[in-house]
Amino acid sequence: MKKKSAKLIWLARCVKKSILKLTDADYNEEGLQDLLADRGPAYDINLSVFRHLQGTIVGWPGGKPAHARQPGDRPQAHGDIFPKRIVIFSPHPDDDVISMGGTLIRLVEQGHEVHVAYQTSGNIAVFDDDVIRFSEFVSEFNQHFDVSPQQTAELEAHVEKYLEDKQAGEIDSHEVQTIKSLIRRGEARAGCRCCGVPKKNLHFMDMPFYETGRVKKKPISEEDIQITVDLLNEIRPHQIYAAGDLSDPHGTHRTCLNAVLQAVDRCEKSDWHKDSEVWLYRGAWQEWGPEEIEMAVPLSPDEVDRKRIAIFKHESQKDRALFPGSDAREFWKRAEDRNRETAQLYDELGLAEYEAIEGFVRWDREKLIL
Repeated sequence: MKKKSAKLIWLARCVKKSILKLTDADYNEEGLQDLLADRGPAYDINLSVFRHLQGTIVGWPGGKPAHARQPGDRPQAHGDIFPKRIVIFSPHPDDDVISMGGTLIRLVEQGHEVHVAYQTSGNIAVFDDDVIRFSEFVSEFNQHFDVSPQQTAELEAHVEKYLEDKQAGEIDSHEVQTIKSLIRRGEARAGCRCCGVPKKNLHFMDMPFYETGRVKKKPISEEDIQITVDLLNEIRPHQIYAAGDLSDPHGTHRTCLNAVLQAVDRCEKSDWHKDSEVWLYRGAWQEWGPEEIEMAVPLSPDEVDRKRIAIFKHESQKDRALFPGSDAREFWKRAEDRNRETAQLYDELGLAEYEAIEGFVRWDREKLIL
C-alpha cells in the first residue's frame, strides 16, 4: 500500500488534482500504465488509496473510552484499554513539544496518564550568557532568603571567572554544565505545564552517553539501555512515543531511538509488553511523507497556539538556538510550517481540511533500519 500511495500522491501533485479526480488518462500521460494494468481501473486505485489515507486521520490518538466509541470508528491496537499509560521519549528537553506538542495536549485532555521522559540534559545547547544570568539570580535569591552567602558568592565567582577565561571548544566545568542542565529542566517543566502534564510524570534520564561536554558523544552503553528498561518497567506503558527524525546533525536522536528500541526488545517478556505499541514522531529536523504516515492527528487553531506557547517556554532555544543545523528557521517555526504543510497536502489530495496535522509511523522491527 505504501508504494501505491506514494505513486498516487506523486501523480495527484504532478497533475494538481485530488486523488478521486484522477483519470486513466492522467495515469497514462505520467507513465503509470503498469499500475493501471496491475491494479486498475483508475477509479478503483483512487478509492483504495483515498480510503487508506482517510483511515490514518485519528482524533483520539490514545483510543476512545467505551461510551464514545461508534460503529465505523477506525480500529486501534488495544482499543479496549482506556485510559492508557503513555510515555513520550524526548531526546532533548524540547523535542516533545516541538514534534508532538499538539498530540501531547490531546492525550492529556482525553484523560490518559501521560509521562514525558527527557533522555538527555541538552546542556551543551545553552548559551554561556544564560549561565551568568541564572547564577546572578541564584546569588540574589540566596541573599534575600539568607542561604549560605559564602557558598553562593563562591559559585558566582567561579562562573564569572571560568566563562571569562573559557577558550573556544573548551569543555565546561562541572558547575557550569550543571547550571545549563538545570536551565533546560526548568524550561521542560514549564513547557509541560502548558500541556497539562503533572510534574510528577516528568522523568529526567540524563543518559550517560550524552554527558561528554562536547558535541561529539560517547557510543551508546549498557547503562543507557538499562536506564531506559528500568523506566519502561516502572511506567508499564500502553503507548510509547519516540523521535524518529534521524536527520539530527549531531546524531543524538538516532542514539536515543536506538536505546528505546533496544529497551523495548529487552522488555518483550514483561507482562505489559503485549499490550503496548511504539509510535515514531518527527518535526524538529524532518517530517514524515503522507505515504508513510499511519496516524495523522489533526490540530485545531487553538491547539496550534498552545503548542507554540509550550515551545516558547524553552527560552534558551528561542530566537537563536546554539545548534540550529542547516535550517535557519526557529524550531517552533519549523514545526508549525511542517504541520500546516501536511494538513494542506491532505486537503489538496481531497481529504478533510485541518489547521495542522502531526504525523506518526508505527514502529515495525522488520522494516525500520537505523
